[in-house]
Amino acid sequence: MQAFEVMGRVDENGQILLDEPLEFILDSRVKIILLVADELETDPDDTPVEEIKASLRRALAEVKAGKTRPISELWSRIDG
Repeated sequence: MQAFEVMGRVDENGQILLDEPLEFILDSRVKIILLVADELETDPDDTPVEEIKASLRRALAEVKAGKTRPISELWSRIDG
């Protein structure tokens, strides 16, 4: 059995609506395990896709502009 993590919501009819379509063999039996977040709980992995894409575009632009740091400098900041 394979596991896939997807986000979605439950509509007013109790139907599960996924944020993105599933990309695996269709017409398969599935086992569903629901994890429901509390109202105040936030998931650190729920960053919106558009925000992630914007961050990647900024990072790519910085690399193209030569705004990079040596990896040794990054490691010293992590260790210190």
